[in-house]
Amino acid sequence: MLSKNSIKYINSLKIKKYRQLHNVFIAEGEKIVAELLSGTSQLIAIYATEAWIRENQPGLSGITAEVSVVTEEELEKISDLSTPNKVLALVHLPDQPELQQDDFSEMMLALDGIRDPGNMGTILRTADWFGIRNVACSIDCVDVYNTKVIQSTMGSFTRVNVVYIDLKSLIEIAGPNTPIYGALLNGPSLTDKKFQKAGILMIGNESKGISPELISLITDPIFIPSFTPSVSKSYHAESLNASIANAIICYEISKQLSENKF
Repeated sequence: MLSKNSIKYINSLKIKKYRQLHNVFIAEGEKIVAELLSGTSQLIAIYATEAWIRENQPGLSGITAEVSVVTEEELEKISDLSTPNKVLALVHLPDQPELQQDDFSEMMLALDGIRDPGNMGTILRTADWFGIRNVACSIDCVDVYNTKVIQSTMGSFTRVNVVYIDLKSLIEIAGPNTPIYGALLNGPSLTDKKFQKAGILMIGNESKGISPELISLITDPIFIPSFTPSVSKSYHAESLNASIANAIICYEISKQLSENKF
C-alpha cells in the first residue's frame, strides 16, 4: 500500500525543480518500463499491479530497484496519464552527456525553444527512427524528463543523447565547415537541397519559428513546399507543426544519405 508521503513524493517529480532536487524522474507504461529494464538506466523503484509483476517476473530478477505491488486505484493517484497503465517506475536522472568532436561527423538536431512536451517527445522518437543520435536543445526547451515528453518518446529517450546548450555556442563548437540547415517559411525547396552527411538541422519554436539571432547563422535554409496549387494560400495552413516538419526533413535526409551511401 502506498503511503500518503510516497504519493506526495512521486507526484512532486512531475515538476522540474523536484526532479532536479531529487535526481529522479518518472517513466510510465509497459513499453517504456520494459525498455528501461533491458537497458542501462538506473531504476530506483517500480510500482506495478500484481498481474504485471507476475507477467514480468523474469525481467525483474536481479534488479536492485524496489518492486512494490499497487492497486489500479493507487496507480491513479500517482499516474500522469488520463488512463493509468499497469506500471510506473522511478529512475535516476542521468548526467547530461557531453558532446564530443566525433558527434559533429554526423547529422544532429538543434531544437530552438520547443515548448510542447508532445512535440519534443515526437521529435526524439523521430530522431531515433532515422538514426540521429544527438539532439541539442536550447536552454528554454521543455525538459526532456517531463513525464509527457517521456511518454511521447515511447522509449526513444533511452537511445538518443539530449544536451541543453546555448545554440550559438553549439554552432561555434561545430566549426565554420559544418552546414547549418534551418526549417524556414522561405528558401530553397527541401527536395532541391543536397544534404551532407554531417550537419546540424535546426527546428524552431512551435509558434515563432527559429530565433532571429539564430536565423543569421543558418547556412542552408530549407522550405517544405505545400502541394495545394489550386487553392489560395489563405485557405490552407500557414505552417507545419514542428515535429511534423522535423519528420519530413529527416526522411529526406535519410533518403538522400542512403542513396549516396556516404
